[in-house]
Amino acid sequence: MLALILIRAIFIILAGASGYFIGHSWDNEMGGLVAGLLAGGILVGLEIKLQQIPGKVVIIGLIGLAVGLIIGNLIALALSDILMKNSYIRLSLNLVFGYLGIIIALKKAEDLTGILTLSSPWKKEKDGQGEKILDTSVIIDGRIADICETGFMEGILVIPRFVLRELQRIADSSDALKRNRGRRGLDVLNKIQKKKNVKVMINETDFPEIREVDAKLVKLAKVTGGKILTNDYNLNKVAELEGAGVLNINELAETLKPVVLPGEEMTVHIIKEGKEFGQGVAYLDDGTMVVVDNGQNHIGDKVIVSVTSVLQTTAGRMIFARLGESH
Repeated sequence: MLALILIRAIFIILAGASGYFIGHSWDNEMGGLVAGLLAGGILVGLEIKLQQIPGKVVIIGLIGLAVGLIIGNLIALALSDILMKNSYIRLSLNLVFGYLGIIIALKKAEDLTGILTLSSPWKKEKDGQGEKILDTSVIIDGRIADICETGFMEGILVIPRFVLRELQRIADSSDALKRNRGRRGLDVLNKIQKKKNVKVMINETDFPEIREVDAKLVKLAKVTGGKILTNDYNLNKVAELEGAGVLNINELAETLKPVVLPGEEMTVHIIKEGKEFGQGVAYLDDGTMVVVDNGQNHIGDKVIVSVTSVLQTTAGRMIFARLGESH
């Protein structure tokens, strides 16, 4: 970073020196020096801004500029007799059509990006790898590291640069709870990157015109064809509505919970009262709530219960049971 700052400073100084010598030929050294320094500063500013623009957008913009300049010069050539080789009119045509070429190309950038992506020879291989784009919530959650440990997670795990920035912002928060969550997320990423059976890629693509991280994730998934890996219910629904691929590890966890059937017996530890009179509440190791009829008098005890029914809700699964015959 220090070397980059030094190179930029040297460039601005050289630009100022060049302006000074150009101004000397017009007997205006100070004006040339100021103009050179200003031009150098503007170019460095543009260079910094260009680094924040996705590479595909830059390429498409350059293609649009080239097409616009070609059209402008062809028109100038066709009207050469009328223009009488007027360099100012020729320059104006280049400026106008160059500008229009860039604007039209960028307006159609998404369509062009899709065409280029679909026609690229490595597209099928990329889809076959099944890229998973991690959002902030699923990284902080931490279960993704355990899933990777099992070897069930195939393909490339993609971590967008804008997600890393959000994690860093949370980790630097003045709020202790947020700061701990952010640092936990960074620790989880370090843990995942050390796993030899997992491919991790940092994606530098950003969408400066979009402010919300969730909206950026949906856009990235649609552009790349990857799937968002999340545990955020709202992001899950938005991605589905937008037609982006999404995987929710909460749904995976619900699917993997042990299946229990009415009539099965299990041992549970009743820890509190239920909402209805006489009920007791227990929890399985995976967090599933077990509501036990007539279990209120056994709070603090481990008892054998018999399953009567299972209810699946949006918040998860609930098991209803009654005390076993021994009670």
